Amino acid sequence: MSAPFATAVGTAAAVRLGERTARQVVEEVLARVGVREGEIHAFNTVLAGDARAAADALDQRIARGEDPGPLAGVPVALKDNLCTRGVPTTCSSRILEGWKPPYDATVVERLAGAGAVVVGKTNLDEFAMGSSTENSAFGPTRNPLDTTRVPGGSSGGSAAAVAAGFAPLALGSDTGGSIRQPAAFCGVVGVKPTYGAVSRYGLVAFASSLDQIGPFAATVADAALLLEVIAGHDPMDSTSNPGPAAPISARLGDGVEGLRVGIVRELVKGVDADVEARVREAADALAGAGAKVDEVSLPTVVHGLAAYYLIAPAEASSNLARYDGVRYGLRVDGTDVAAMNAATRGAGFGAEVKRRIMLGTYALSAGYYDAYYGQAQRVRTLIIRDFDAAYEDFDVLVSPTAPTTAFTLGAKTSDPLAMYMSDVCTIPSNLAGHPAMTLPYGTGDDGLPVGVQVMAPALGEPVMFRVAAVLEASRG
Repeated sequence: MSAPFATAVGTAAAVRLGERTARQVVEEVLARVGVREGEIHAFNTVLAGDARAAADALDQRIARGEDPGPLAGVPVALKDNLCTRGVPTTCSSRILEGWKPPYDATVVERLAGAGAVVVGKTNLDEFAMGSSTENSAFGPTRNPLDTTRVPGGSSGGSAAAVAAGFAPLALGSDTGGSIRQPAAFCGVVGVKPTYGAVSRYGLVAFASSLDQIGPFAATVADAALLLEVIAGHDPMDSTSNPGPAAPISARLGDGVEGLRVGIVRELVKGVDADVEARVREAADALAGAGAKVDEVSLPTVVHGLAAYYLIAPAEASSNLARYDGVRYGLRVDGTDVAAMNAATRGAGFGAEVKRRIMLGTYALSAGYYDAYYGQAQRVRTLIIRDFDAAYEDFDVLVSPTAPTTAFTLGAKTSDPLAMYMSDVCTIPSNLAGHPAMTLPYGTGDDGLPVGVQVMAPALGEPVMFRVAAVLEASRG
């Protein structure tokens, strides 16, 4: 299910050597956007002019003998909740109408420093709240592999962009599975790094203790390269991990001989039979490559969904209070400030965002805080302890990424709980703050991709990527 273009690693090497120009690469992806974007709607904004200008500047630098960096000339798509200076950043919400950030997110600066070329801002569920990219003020994104299906969410636009060949790389954000689930549905690689491994400065906040920025790519090696570019300490983010990020690409070929791999029993139970079958095949492939594979129990992860849907809405309720119609974005006039504020928020936020704000406000309210938010945080602690215990016996854990393959557009929009269940396998890693990634591993009975999730302890990205590389190779 790889996208129809050269890898990012290969493209960057060709551009740096002068075998291809950055302008040629950009024109190729923009041509694909021109053909299919109308049916897919991966982008909120296509930055064709900016991309061509950036590519020309890179070609001039290379002609002067300069090395523009490890992503030289590689097109990248950005989720539209990452601040880009002078470019609309909407979070797919009406409430940020007309807002153009005066600064770049740290990850955007690092991409530019590595020679990448931004080709556009991608569609998402409004404020990253959703699992299908149907909750966008600008309309849904469709899965490039079957346009009757959702691409997943909330980073569905970024996943679709890579799957459709609109860019070899993309960035998304993952609060409860918003990179991994759409990557699984679209048949690409998606990575949620360790919390704090990638700066969140310039990411419009949803739930600050859970949000992480991470890569989409067609291959494991491409994802590793992009993560190495964006990771590392940032003084602008107080939660950023100190010290340099660990190298990943150099160890991709180390294999899994002797590694201990645990299949998470609770996350395999209850998923579709074809999804479970692919996970079992992945485990067999790891065993055949020399890993020691066994099942492991994490009893409290079954409560992860309930804990998440108290913690995340509570943090969203606080974070989204800043959208008041006064300082930026949409403003709907009222008879006084309170009326203006209420009218602005009523008109600017969609139904799912309103649902989560109300749920979070209720969970934080006097008399209910300890019973709901406090209890959810205690469950979170128990989940972290279960992971810690599992990692005493296993180096990595594997599970399905999602319980199903991509479902049809509209199938779950009237049933929020059914939609929330799409993230049941991904949420635990967010609650723990641990890295996790998905890669396509065969297809389901409907011919659509199945994602296998690989999880590792905090800062365990190098071993996690080694396992993913072996799985990728086993599928050819």
